[in-house]
Amino acid sequence: MTAQVDYLVVFFTATSGASGELLGSDEKELVQLVWQLVDVKNKKLGKVNELLIKPDVSDLTDEKEEEDVVEDSVEEENGSKADCVYTATSLETALNLFHLQLTNEVNSAGAGTSVCLCTDGQLHIRQVIHPEAASKNILVPDCFYSFFDLRKEFKKHFPSSDLKTLNVHIMAESLSIPVDVPAMWDPSATLDPSAILPAEIAVQQVQIMASIVLALFSEPFCHVFTNQERVSEKFETGTCSKMEKVCDNTVIRARGLPWQSSDQDIARFFRGLNIAKGGAALCLNAQGRRNGEALVRFVSEEHRDLALQRHKHHMGNRYIEVYKATGEDFLKIAGGTSNEVAMFLSREDQIIVRMRGLPFTATHEQVLTFFSPGEGLKEMCPVSGGKDGIPICSLSRWPPHW
Repeated sequence: MTAQVDYLVVFFTATSGASGELLGSDEKELVQLVWQLVDVKNKKLGKVNELLIKPDVSDLTDEKEEEDVVEDSVEEENGSKADCVYTATSLETALNLFHLQLTNEVNSAGAGTSVCLCTDGQLHIRQVIHPEAASKNILVPDCFYSFFDLRKEFKKHFPSSDLKTLNVHIMAESLSIPVDVPAMWDPSATLDPSAILPAEIAVQQVQIMASIVLALFSEPFCHVFTNQERVSEKFETGTCSKMEKVCDNTVIRARGLPWQSSDQDIARFFRGLNIAKGGAALCLNAQGRRNGEALVRFVSEEHRDLALQRHKHHMGNRYIEVYKATGEDFLKIAGGTSNEVAMFLSREDQIIVRMRGLPFTATHEQVLTFFSPGEGLKEMCPVSGGKDGIPICSLSRWPPHW
């Protein structure tokens, strides 16, 4: 458990595609960010900010020109109800501008500097921000690696609520928060969830979410935001024993992977979702070559379900099929029994290479000699750990995904 933050940032995103519970499922690009700062100690709201992402067809290359576009756009007339409106010409510019504006607003607010985003559900961060940034090789600011899920915080006081059907409209109604009913967007009542969200709706959503946060702070709830959602920054490799219990509801099978894909490539495809340690296992054919499939184990059923929403999303030019799988399926591929392998993979001071085509009678000494000067190498290429750094194995005793 972590201490309560000084400021919450009520945060909402919209793409050029589906909204509501289908947000991010169609790989459409992010086009709108809206946020409002909440002073936790003083229970006060900051201004509503809107950032629109509009790709510049003129392909600006001058850094100064790009900065001018951002600044001039603050005065843009777009009919928004936000207090401040900005535009950016790319996702990278938008994320950096958001981080800059948020930092400036917090610094000008006074004492206290700990800040955390607060979103309506998991999709805005896990299925929109991180996947698109990963596909475009964009570094995501640190503020997007932790957040509060307003639905889960609300459920602590209304335990009978269903997280999958809960939304801002229901939360506001349960807390008796007055809203502009004709203008209020209720995603559960939307006939076509794949329809594009009207631009003004995002601002309304943030305003209502901020009111919900203030209501939770008040009597009789006196809510404290302490347990943050975390987004894994990197995939951790590891081993899995065949005796380990793997929950069926945490595993998926990915098909259509490029043959050269690694476990890190798979983790990149599922960026934003937390894969269990050693939870990406590549399948091999009878000849020991990768066959374009992998079993992936997530930290929870919630993350597995979000992974299923990435069915037919793209890895480069290929679309990847994502299906449910079982814990038994995962163990058949990832489960190993060799203590030698487990010890080898647990070492941290190593860069691993695989040698193929060795004679069946090859020894550790011969491998060490191969990496010594005189065997095609001008300089010595030391093997970490000597013989202990050379596990010689066959497919029958080495985890198949290695």
